[in-house]
Amino acid sequence: MKIALMPNLTRKNALCVSLEVCAQLDKLNADYIVSTEQKEYFLNTSARFLSKEEMIEECDVIIAVGGDGTIIHAAKAGKPILGINAGRIAFMAGLEPTELDMLKNLIDGNYENDRRMMLKADVCNADGTVIKTCYCINDVVIARGTQIKMEDISVEHNGKLINNYTADGIIISTPTGSTAYSLSAGGPVVDPQIESILLTPICTHSLFSRALIFKPDSVFKLYSPNLIELGLSCDGDETVTVPKGHYVLVRKAEIYGEFIRIKNETFLEILNSKLAQRRL
Repeated sequence: MKIALMPNLTRKNALCVSLEVCAQLDKLNADYIVSTEQKEYFLNTSARFLSKEEMIEECDVIIAVGGDGTIIHAAKAGKPILGINAGRIAFMAGLEPTELDMLKNLIDGNYENDRRMMLKADVCNADGTVIKTCYCINDVVIARGTQIKMEDISVEHNGKLINNYTADGIIISTPTGSTAYSLSAGGPVVDPQIESILLTPICTHSLFSRALIFKPDSVFKLYSPNLIELGLSCDGDETVTVPKGHYVLVRKAEIYGEFIRIKNETFLEILNSKLAQRRL
């Protein structure tokens, strides 16, 4: 097994945790690779060094060290991923820094692949031509542009209007993303094994606009009825401008994220543990 180690070294504890991961992998005589961009931090380890592109191409699995953002970004590389928490909550992490001895299970093949649905967001012009495509594991967020005020955002489901929302924005999320921004906006928590798509308005100016859950084959069209410029963000990445008169189509993606699970924990056990940390 060839392992790509992808730490987010901007995280306070990420380097320390990553070096501990390397120490464990060295004990296990594992074959692991680090990007040449981070070579200076890992010279005293047994890591091999390749470009990021070569590393992802050659590896069988990825170990990502950081928070949820780091883990989610690495998961889009198309390889099974094991997340190690070097942040705060990290719902997507498979191991905590105190559990690195369990890396032996990874080397021995004693783990399961947790397959998670993803979403695809297409920014289209008035003629329906796709000008930008984004993929996400957690959520697609459509929000007001540069105006510091609520905007009207229309949402269609399979060609029929659901509502014209006067709100700060709309979150379209996967079940995986139900514990992220959607949860903070009042959305429900959904077991990630139940494929579905969630729609959660952000600070809507209505007493009757609640989060909704739809079938996974649903297609959503979001646009400004007032022809106002909107912003699109997938998994918290840099905002993409949706120009006036353009719209966004959101649907289930044709690809999946694969997360390695070493510990025998249920979804509810993980949820209770992480939310308890959030309350501290």
